[in-house]
Amino acid sequence: MDDHSPGVQQCIEQGRQMMECEQQQRALMRRKRFDTIAVHGLYDMQAALANQGSIIEPAFLSTAQHFANSDQMETALAYLMPGWIYARVANPTLHYLEETLGLLEGYGFDGEVSAHLTGSGMAATFLATNPFLMLDPAHPKPNIVASARCYGGTFTLFTRYANERGIDVRWVRESLDTAEWATKIDGETRFVFGEMPSNPSLAIIDLEAVAALAHAVGAPFIVDSTIATPALMRPFLHGADIVVHSVSKSMASSGFVIAGALISRANIPSTVGPDELRHNFAMYVKGFPHRDMGPTLSAMNALLALNDLRTLRSRTDTTSRTAMQVAEYLAQHPAVEAVHYPGLPGFDGHETAARYMRLVDAADGDAARFGYLLSFDVRGGTARARDVFDRMQMIWRATDLGRVKSVATIPMISTHQQITDKDVAGLRPNMIRLSVGMEHPDDIIADLEQALA
Repeated sequence: MDDHSPGVQQCIEQGRQMMECEQQQRALMRRKRFDTIAVHGLYDMQAALANQGSIIEPAFLSTAQHFANSDQMETALAYLMPGWIYARVANPTLHYLEETLGLLEGYGFDGEVSAHLTGSGMAATFLATNPFLMLDPAHPKPNIVASARCYGGTFTLFTRYANERGIDVRWVRESLDTAEWATKIDGETRFVFGEMPSNPSLAIIDLEAVAALAHAVGAPFIVDSTIATPALMRPFLHGADIVVHSVSKSMASSGFVIAGALISRANIPSTVGPDELRHNFAMYVKGFPHRDMGPTLSAMNALLALNDLRTLRSRTDTTSRTAMQVAEYLAQHPAVEAVHYPGLPGFDGHETAARYMRLVDAADGDAARFGYLLSFDVRGGTARARDVFDRMQMIWRATDLGRVKSVATIPMISTHQQITDKDVAGLRPNMIRLSVGMEHPDDIIADLEQALA
């Protein structure tokens, strides 16, 4: 720091004061309840006065920041003071959403949490995993351990790691079996990855048990919590180091946005990489890999997602209750072979799901909620499943989920079509995935009734 010019030194001090002020506001908001954080984030009255009094976060659509002078430019581009710099690196509107996501994912967690936005959920998964696959002579034979019950894009990404880079990908077929995880994880494991609950089979993971296995060998535990969202499950409370989300789904429920996010706790374990990676992974990704690769989210998409996020808890409560009614209806229907929903007592992993998936700040005594996503196997095979699917009149046929409108798909021919080893991923050709929306449960069930009939 002493090598800098007096002007740069002054900018560094100004940056320190700016970060201290924001940290104070962050600490203040951490004492608020979940819904209050979702509504306000870090955007307060002082910030509004600096934006013509707007009570809603503004959309900064310009691609670049103007600097007062060369000293400020040098300081900001060296990451020595907060700066917008260039929209590929940062943007004020994205910052509002990142801070809100960090506060929500870190709700109830004692440690520091940071968030980074990306242009899609797959970009978030890539940036959350790729930095751990760097070449390291001390660890020449890397492997990754991941649940095979995951989103199709994640499965193909990790398969690409294997085919193009020679990474040993060790799939865990039964994600609830902690012993199987233990047989796959060793000293050369770069990261451990699990999706909870998974899409589309709703598989469950004992997060604390798997986190302990990962940490025993110095590997980070990464959790895709897209389906649960922070309203139902905050993996940092159970040992996770990094959480990824397809913000496109549950959070941006209106369906206008493609976005992703990775959120990390401070001081994560890793056997590779610089200290900056371990100290604050999300900020390391923002400043280096993301800057160079450029999978950036637009400011308008960030603002749309931010506005949907404000009602996350109440929407999650409603859709979880409706999904439970729909799952119970399907479970007794003679045309349905099996229903995959963690809320059903007979579901493998029901008790574990009930331990981890709890509606945050629930007013009633029973806080267990199991989300909006379920899948069911139609009796009669593939042709019969497609017939039921094609007969739906209100439930939309699309490769989407987490919407205010109910949406269905057949994973085998859509979201997971590109997976070569469908048996490993636990897919069945007669499975229909149903994302339950905000419609009245009677109307959703009526549409299913006529389709199944």
